[in-house]
Amino acid sequence: MSINWLPQTALIYVLVFARVGTMIMLMPGFGSQRLPMRMRLTIALVFTFIMYPLISTNYSITQITIYPALHLLFSEILVGLVLGGVARLLLSAAQVAGSTIAFQTGLSFAQTSDPTQGGVQGAIFGNFIAVLGVALIFAMDFHHLVLAAIYKSYEMFSPGGGIMIADAKDMAVEVIAGSFVVGVQMAAPFIVFGLVFYFGLGILARLMPQLQVFFIAMPANIGIGLLLFVLLLGMMMTWYMNHIEQYLLRLIG
Repeated sequence: MSINWLPQTALIYVLVFARVGTMIMLMPGFGSQRLPMRMRLTIALVFTFIMYPLISTNYSITQITIYPALHLLFSEILVGLVLGGVARLLLSAAQVAGSTIAFQTGLSFAQTSDPTQGGVQGAIFGNFIAVLGVALIFAMDFHHLVLAAIYKSYEMFSPGGGIMIADAKDMAVEVIAGSFVVGVQMAAPFIVFGLVFYFGLGILARLMPQLQVFFIAMPANIGIGLLLFVLLLGMMMTWYMNHIEQYLLRLIG
């Protein structure tokens, strides 16, 4: 019984794990900072074990040497960073919408840590939309699209075939622009509300200069803003999930 196949099998498994693990650490849902590191590592190792029989034939390794192996390893990590990072940018639409809503409703000073973006400070509305979006990704089975996109990445970027930097840059710019557009569309009713509300306060301040209208109207601004947020949450999350689904389907091809 020969075990000459073991070094090559171990190398291919490490190469698959380099791409799959990097993408899972950055993908929406699986890359959430609220998931323990060990759990994310376990998911990556198990999914790599499942994917190995399907994609191991894409690696044509006839002789194991140190420099070609390192080149393949860094290439796979770079592919995972590019695709996972682009997918992670999809979640930025929540922060765009949340920051705009918070500014229009007078709650821009309310900052909390965003678990979907590594715990950075963000508007409380944006953090709520981002966390709700991650929950809906699993509730609507979008995580299946994430796993399918990881598998299809081997058709887009063959191992050792090089990285299309220009195409990756264009895709990242397109995702950022699309996320900004979707974020503004989600917050469009609040932008209209803010314009009308502050315009009315400006007229009232001119009619009654002695009255501190902005100080008095702040509770009303916050109350109406929260009421609008409750009424429009379903519509906003529909835009948000359609945005995520569209780009995940593009990654699947």
